[in-house]
Amino acid sequence: MSDKLILVVEDNPDHLELTVLTLEELGLSAEIAVARDGAAALDYLFGQGQHAGRDVRRQPAFILLDMKLPKLSGLDVLRSVRSNPLTALVPVIMLTSSSEHSDMVACYQSGANSFVRKPVDFVDFTEKLNRLQAYWLGVNESLAAA
Repeated sequence: MSDKLILVVEDNPDHLELTVLTLEELGLSAEIAVARDGAAALDYLFGQGQHAGRDVRRQPAFILLDMKLPKLSGLDVLRSVRSNPLTALVPVIMLTSSSEHSDMVACYQSGANSFVRKPVDFVDFTEKLNRLQAYWLGVNESLAAA
């Protein structure tokens, strides 16, 4: 098991599969955890519900978070992440199909570290994910993952 961890929060099965497969094919040296809705993401991060007993001292190097999720929106998840000392410093990348300027503003105002639009084209999507993981795992020095 790698010492680095990525949490992917995505409800669309096709987008989730594409994201996870792309990250794995990039030779990613990190464990990938998955949550399919906002409530499951918070359960994972805070070691509650089906993740009760998870060592919450081990937090993701970064979170890829979709905006439009069932149960709790991506913005609600982001606000909870930022308001909890366990996760306040974890980088959060909003990976969304939204092209609304107001969504981008809301994400940054709520503490997102990055706002990335999901490309429709597979090659473009793969390239964006490659750049994201290269930066957040290879270049950025995260306090959360230290």
